[in-house]
Amino acid sequence: MRRFGRRRRNGRAGERLARPNRCSKIVRGRTAGNGGCSKGTAMTRHTLVLGGARSGKTAFAERLALHAGARPAYLATANVLDEEMRDRVASHQASRGVNFTTIEEPVALSHAILKAGAAHDVILVDCLTLWITNLLMANEDVASAVGELSATLMEFRQAKVVLVSNEVGMGIVPDNAMARTFRDLAGSAHQRLAAICEDVYFVAAGLTLTMKGEAPELG
Repeated sequence: MRRFGRRRRNGRAGERLARPNRCSKIVRGRTAGNGGCSKGTAMTRHTLVLGGARSGKTAFAERLALHAGARPAYLATANVLDEEMRDRVASHQASRGVNFTTIEEPVALSHAILKAGAAHDVILVDCLTLWITNLLMANEDVASAVGELSATLMEFRQAKVVLVSNEVGMGIVPDNAMARTFRDLAGSAHQRLAAICEDVYFVAAGLTLTMKGEAPELG
């Protein structure tokens, strides 16, 4: 499996991200399809959590991760480049306290997930939109990176993975080409990952909507 870290030209916005998913049909917590597809147990059902800024999506994802396992990892994708981002990172760190082991990886996400699975039973990735931004800034091929992540998750069952991402496609059309490219790549990534995750949730105003899979049971 190729790691992302070398400079590559970015994939065209909205292009197909990977081959069709053989395992997209979910039946009572199992991934159904042709032979060779992984089964999602209660522990390893991968999850995608979407929502707008300050919607409560990260807090919900943290509760979900803490409920699902005893050795959770927090895989942070942020690049701290200015004071505002430093303050946001500090706020997130304070809110989650000592409950998570923090791992930082801004680009090579698939490799980081595989490595974290050796020591953790739940991996919370926060967030995919910052990861896509980092890939764009590094002139990486975003579509290929998302395809690699999807393929990794389809085979990875050592730990439950909870992906957090901002839904950025519900507002006005951005006024510059780069922002429109980012919006389109994020939307395509969400579609691809929602197809292979067993559970998908949307969070707004601190309230959670189950879009796919099982309603959360957080006690």
